[in-house]
Amino acid sequence: MLIGLLGLDQHEVGAVAVARLLRDAGMEVIYLGRFNFPPGIVKTAADENADVIGLSCHSWEYLHYIDELLALLAAQGLQVPVVVGGSVLTASDERLLREKGVAATFGPTSSVEDIPAAIRSLVTSARRP
Repeated sequence: MLIGLLGLDQHEVGAVAVARLLRDAGMEVIYLGRFNFPPGIVKTAADENADVIGLSCHSWEYLHYIDELLALLAAQGLQVPVVVGGSVLTASDERLLREKGVAATFGPTSSVEDIPAAIRSLVTSARRP
């Protein structure tokens, strides 16, 4: 699992908490931290053979970058599910992200039990031939 924040979003407390949650659930987590842009995230996902890309969002910058990120993944032939989580996700944002191709969203009411289970399900589905 690759986790990072896009653009100038500096609110990384949630990302660190989710990284720890997933690590404690037995997953390998690569934490990129703040100030990432789509080309770097896609390159790292390819270099590290990431099963899932997780984007933490606590500002609305992810809406500006998500199309570029998904397009770069497709251009490189990378079939890596992208998930987006954060306190600013509204129901309409979640619908929009799903329509664009984001595999899962985790808004402010997501439970800590649901996140690892959803990530495991995405990895299992992505690994099926």
